[in-house]
Amino acid sequence: MNSILVIGSSNTDMVVKTTHFPTPGQTVLGGQFFMFPGGKGANQAVAAARLGGKVTFITKLGKDIFGEESFNGFKLTGMDTRYILRDEKAPSGVALITVNEKGENHIVVAPGANHSLSPADLDLAELAFLQCGWILMQLEIPVETIVHAAGKAEKLGKKIVLNPAPAQALPEELFSKLFLFTPNETEAGFYTGVEITDMDSARKAAAILLKKGVANVVITMGSKGAYFTNASEELLIPTPVVNAVDTTAAGDVFNGALCVALAEGMTWKEALTWACKAAAFSVTRMGAQSSTPTRVELDSFNP
Repeated sequence: MNSILVIGSSNTDMVVKTTHFPTPGQTVLGGQFFMFPGGKGANQAVAAARLGGKVTFITKLGKDIFGEESFNGFKLTGMDTRYILRDEKAPSGVALITVNEKGENHIVVAPGANHSLSPADLDLAELAFLQCGWILMQLEIPVETIVHAAGKAEKLGKKIVLNPAPAQALPEELFSKLFLFTPNETEAGFYTGVEITDMDSARKAAAILLKKGVANVVITMGSKGAYFTNASEELLIPTPVVNAVDTTAAGDVFNGALCVALAEGMTWKEALTWACKAAAFSVTRMGAQSSTPTRVELDSFNP
């Protein structure tokens, strides 16, 4: 089965562009203000859907205007929205994002309803687990929910992809359940204690992750490319050179694209190259979900 079940967060991103980030206690007069749909789970689900994946999304929204707008946006992508839940008390998640003139960002998230997505909620979506081939998750929802999903997926023989963002402690037994683990440099350093600056240090960190039981590891290294390894193969895929405007969702687009490519049967090299290209496209536009290319746009993109 090539369908993808994404389990994760949904936020509304409130973005201010500025020349430089403020230091503690400093006020900086910024430029333009934007409001975009975001959240790592939603970003990855939308990316996968726009790029041609058959996607089902499980998330929890508040009963508020942010939740309504997010839900309407999900429907427009054609993804399966039957398992999107509403919290009676908590508001929808929001993220406050500052973007400097280099396209770099600082992000603070108020998770709201995302933190009430529970193991019991997942048990209401049994059919979604049965019908998918791939399960893509991140860490903006409770770890206990991630662990529960991984246990269900493992019993059903599904391929589990975990993008460990934002990095936080995980139970050691989770790693052996993962088909693919996709940290960036900082996150890989968090889980391995290795400071990643180049391919050699990425290799050292990935070896530790493989020893933990992960089947395949991708470490994304920004402009340095994406490092991949498993028991029999090693690759360093270069990042296309583009003029970066906003890097907010580059990692999310990469993960969504990578799952679509793997679900379609691409080789690791083909899938990683395609995902790097999709991520590069995304940083040329503002916003999270709004920066995600369609399949047609990506096919005609030649950086």
